[in-house]
Amino acid sequence: MISTAIRLARVGSPSELTAAALMGLGYPCVMLAALIPNIWFFAAAGAVTYVADWYLHQKGSYLINRLNKVRVGLPIRFLLRQLLLVLLLARENLAETPLFYAAVAGFLVFYGLQAPQGALATLIRLRRTMPVVTRNVDLHAVRIPDAPPNVLLRRSGEKMLHLDIPAMAGVVIAAGSGKDVIGYAGVAATLALGLIYTAVLVPYLRRKRRVPGAPTVLKAVSTWLREYRPTVVLYFSGSDESAYQVNMWLETMEQAEGRPLIIMRERSLVPKLAVTDVPVICVPGGTHLINLDLSMVRVTLYAANVGKNVHMLRVPTMKHVFIGHGDSDKLASVNPFSKVYDEVWTAGRAGRDRYALADVGVRDDDIVEVGRPQLAPIKSWTGAPKNPIPTILYAPTWEGWDDSPGNTSLLLAGENIVRRLLEAEKPVRVIYKPHPFTGIRNKKAKAVHERITAMVRAAAAERALDQRWAKEAAAEQSGQAAAQAELTRIEARLNVLTAPGRAGGDESEESRISLADPERLAEMKKLRAEWNDAYWRSFGWWEHKVVTGAEPKLYDCFNEADGMVSDISSVVSDFIASGKPYAVTDSAELGVEEFNRQNTAVRAAVILSNSAEELGELLDAVADPAADRLADARRELKTYLLGPDKPTSIDRFNSAVRALTAKSEARNAGVEQRIGGQFVGELDRESDSGAESNGAEAPVAR
Repeated sequence: MISTAIRLARVGSPSELTAAALMGLGYPCVMLAALIPNIWFFAAAGAVTYVADWYLHQKGSYLINRLNKVRVGLPIRFLLRQLLLVLLLARENLAETPLFYAAVAGFLVFYGLQAPQGALATLIRLRRTMPVVTRNVDLHAVRIPDAPPNVLLRRSGEKMLHLDIPAMAGVVIAAGSGKDVIGYAGVAATLALGLIYTAVLVPYLRRKRRVPGAPTVLKAVSTWLREYRPTVVLYFSGSDESAYQVNMWLETMEQAEGRPLIIMRERSLVPKLAVTDVPVICVPGGTHLINLDLSMVRVTLYAANVGKNVHMLRVPTMKHVFIGHGDSDKLASVNPFSKVYDEVWTAGRAGRDRYALADVGVRDDDIVEVGRPQLAPIKSWTGAPKNPIPTILYAPTWEGWDDSPGNTSLLLAGENIVRRLLEAEKPVRVIYKPHPFTGIRNKKAKAVHERITAMVRAAAAERALDQRWAKEAAAEQSGQAAAQAELTRIEARLNVLTAPGRAGGDESEESRISLADPERLAEMKKLRAEWNDAYWRSFGWWEHKVVTGAEPKLYDCFNEADGMVSDISSVVSDFIASGKPYAVTDSAELGVEEFNRQNTAVRAAVILSNSAEELGELLDAVADPAADRLADARRELKTYLLGPDKPTSIDRFNSAVRALTAKSEARNAGVEQRIGGQFVGELDRESDSGAESNGAEAPVAR
């Protein structure tokens, strides 16, 4: 019931639902109190609306956005409260008193102040918005001043509106007590605060406080590009939820030969980019990107097929490569759009064969097998569970853009899978890590995810009370406390290292200060490894866990697990690198034979129906190597999907970069020669023509 109400109200938690209900009831109560009239009922109901509204804004509730869409936005709600106060005064027979006129005039003047304050705040933001956002790029040629204090610009409109509180409180108290001076003081305080807030914004419009204009900034970026001369670019565009797709390639780019560069298109994704020493340029405007000098780039890599790719694909002096953000048997892995690229890089032979079977126009000669450099952190299986009881990872993919039942096991099989794991005859530990996109399109998927999360957490709480685990819990208690303390220490240090600038700096200021610092990056990587180790030690090896968010990473969960249940996605292909047993759900109910025929990655998997009754085979294989009948098949499939272990994937990746760089340079040299030859020929013809007309011998063009 509560979860249904949460979904209908477009809020994210029971506390947000409570705040939404209080706000929804509060305004009718304010109106009722004004009509009765009852001053103290009005005051109490008004206070509830203030607090509930503020709480929903603090939580970033989606409900707030919906209210704006139906014309009940924040300014309207504040104005409504003020009008109801005026109605209250009238109903209290105060309409002919100086207090009434002071309140009305005060609110009108305050309402008028909101326009210049909002205009100033907007203008300051616009004048501090650069056409690019950078990381690890030295823009010393651009004078970028410090950003205004965060307290002035962050949610400035909301702060300005809340300055009506002294006037509202003063007038209500004055109406109830008969002491008009309190009302006058409240109105004066509101107007004074509004004027002060507006006035303190004015200095930030001065020239020395502004960021230079777009031409100056773009000139500085072009100068830096000519000095740095990038040779290989990772290009990315996507939604706010897709940051993981570019983050998975950062370490590979750090190891890429040549001079790497990352070009992004969405400002909102830059803060979600993991720490890296590779230069990053975010260019939201297509015109600005087109006008950047990228003539020195030889290879551009694309991690996703999106519309904005065309802004780079139009550049003929570089070779374009689709590398994707995972290797799987999904249709997305053989997108017909892939034929626009010069090459498509796949992990292993399976990717090549996949394109051949799909026949979408990608030539076999344009496919290069480079392995999956990202898989280096995945540890190989030792052949036995690392703890007294096995750990099974359930990592379903998301629901996709259509309603195909084969997209995810979550909808039809998810609860059955988790229930059977939690109720297994021989106990196992369950780690549930859903795809970051889960529930963004399908409400049913989000509801199932919430139910599974509740199941896992309830089972964890039940196991914590089970006497069978009391001894282990007592033995691990001190170690877990030490790990928790270590997590706190590491997180505090990481917070310092992650934000090298002062608090409250905007993206322009961060572009100025976010320069590459190898020592800082090395320390952060070391701390993240220590954090991951401490995280898994901070709770018992028998405790069920729901893992969401960026940390711990999926591959860290791979290393912690002894087996996995997932769907047709790159998660399965990546997990195969570990050599551990796994199961894949045939959610579309194709049948084992057809499911195997259509999906290469399941040829060494335990195939599950939507009832998940076959899970016992996976659990037996995890617990006893002798019962693992698919071990040899997994080794063969690993080579087929991901390529050989030697040479390493990063070596093959860099070899492919070198080869394509040579092709790009050969192409550019050939074009230059042809254009140069044509130009010389035109000069010869012009010279011959001139010589004939003058009766002189034509000069030889050099």
